[in-house]
This record gives sequence, C-alpha cells and structure tokens, in this order.
Amino acid sequence: MKVFFPSIRSEITELSVQNNFPGIVQITIDNMKSLSQHSKIQKMSVSIRRMYWIYKNGNSYIRYIIENLFVRSFESWRKNLQPQQWKFLYQEIPSAFREIHSLQIVQDQKLKD
Repeated sequence: MKVFFPSIRSEITELSVQNNFPGIVQITIDNMKSLSQHSKIQKMSVSIRRMYWIYKNGNSYIRYIIENLFVRSFESWRKNLQPQQWKFLYQEIPSAFREIHSLQIVQDQKLKD
C-alpha cells in the first residue's frame, strides 16, 4: 500500500509494522476525506481504483475491512463534494464498490426504521 499511497507512506509503514490493516485503511480514509475537502476528484478516483485492486486481490479479511471501513466512508466524501463532483466520482467507482455501497445504504435505512 505504501506504493499506492505515497503521501501517507510513513503512516502506512508504521502501521504495517504493527500488522494493523484496519489502521492503514483508516489513514487512507482520512487522506481521502482531505482530498474531498479540497475537491481533488482525480486523485480520489485514482485512490479508489487502487483500493479496489487491493480489495479484489485480498483475502476475506482484507475485503471485510475495506467494505466496512473504506466503502462505508463514501457518504462522508459525498457530503464534502459538490453534487456534480460526486456524480463524476461515483461513476469512476468500480461497480462492486457501488453495489456494496448501495447495500449498506439499504441496511442502514432498515436500522433507522
């Protein structure tokens, strides 16, 4: 992941030594939130595709963490972006992530009802 996310390389290295994959994903989410606050949509798109590569090549634990931390964070990014920016970014999100995101929204709505 250090290669995929050079701007947070030192944090990833530190958490890797501790075998803290959820922490690494959280650092990535925090970085993505910062990108969304600065409207850096292209960088977000690249980072999402990189995380998807990790997801599709990871084991069940890796996929579980990414689904429940990274994909769950999409809503917070959406709130930081202008509607047209979110629309563009959402189109760039791999379909598997979009499906997971949609299921999460439905599940969350059921919990609220």
